[in-house]
Amino acid sequence: MDRIEARARLDALWQRGTAFLGTEVAIMGGAMSWVSERHLVAAISNAGGFGVIACGSMSPALLDAEIAATKALTVRPFGVNLITMHPALDELIGVCLAHRVGHVVLAGGLPPQAAIRRIKEGRARVVCFAPALVLAKKLIRSGVDALVIEGSEAGGHIGPVSLSVLAQEILPHITEVPVFVAGGIGRGEALLAYLEMGAAGVQLGTRFVCTTESVAHPRFKQAFIRAAARDAVPTVQIDERFPVIPVRAIENAGTKRFIEHQAKVLARFVAGEVAKDAAQLEIEHFWAGALRRAVIEGDVENGSLMAGQSVGMVTREQPTAAVIAEMIEQAIDAIIARAARNAAPLPARPAAAAAG
Repeated sequence: MDRIEARARLDALWQRGTAFLGTEVAIMGGAMSWVSERHLVAAISNAGGFGVIACGSMSPALLDAEIAATKALTVRPFGVNLITMHPALDELIGVCLAHRVGHVVLAGGLPPQAAIRRIKEGRARVVCFAPALVLAKKLIRSGVDALVIEGSEAGGHIGPVSLSVLAQEILPHITEVPVFVAGGIGRGEALLAYLEMGAAGVQLGTRFVCTTESVAHPRFKQAFIRAAARDAVPTVQIDERFPVIPVRAIENAGTKRFIEHQAKVLARFVAGEVAKDAAQLEIEHFWAGALRRAVIEGDVENGSLMAGQSVGMVTREQPTAAVIAEMIEQAIDAIIARAARNAAPLPARPAAAAAG
């Protein structure tokens, strides 16, 4: 098998994903707050993938400006990720529809039925995250057009199950809509494996942080380049009475101080110095603004270095197009190598085994 045939095989495997996204390759950019803005989003789309703006806590006016700025940098399709708990969700949807954004990704919890209906009535497609098979089926009944299943290997807020398990639980049973996989994917061989399991495409976040188009601070990028997979760990909860939503990030001084902060708040609660609700807020507010401090200001000691376990595969700063091209070449090499193995004659059985 030559490279042209192998690329045709890859294109056939992710044809459902590329058709859904309107792209050349079925590689979505993960929506990373402060990182997935106009420059990186446009670069991913211009390289043949599908960039996604991270709306995060943006106001409708800020999102309007960000979409307009992204459209000035690319004529190719891109999407917008909206947090379902945002108090101005309906207005944000209106901004997306006014700009004729073709795909809206709803994240951060089960989306309201009214939000799904409004997006679809506005002729945009709805993409949602499904952390379990039962929820995947529920979302499909609600009318979503595609799903993303994200494993605990991912960066940022994570669920409890790895992608390797989620893929086995969900991909064989969901055929009604395209399913994209995310979490810990850093090479083309993994991309290929999930496509062959039935995925329509993949979503990458960590691999795009250190691209030349990324606005992340140089110190933030260097932290990624120096890190190994084992350095990206979930936040620790020290008492079940005060739940902490797990966030995977590169361990730093801030991570250690968060544990100390929880212990101090817990001691005050036990001593009756602070009410439970107030104590919970103190714990949750510890990381307020920490991601911006790291990404934009370069405070890699005290800020939050959200990263997936694929960070160990980030070894240098590269153009976005080079990251995508590299993964495609790795997938093609894997297809060719497999074809060669399948074409090779099987080794002869030992005489004793044959006689038995």
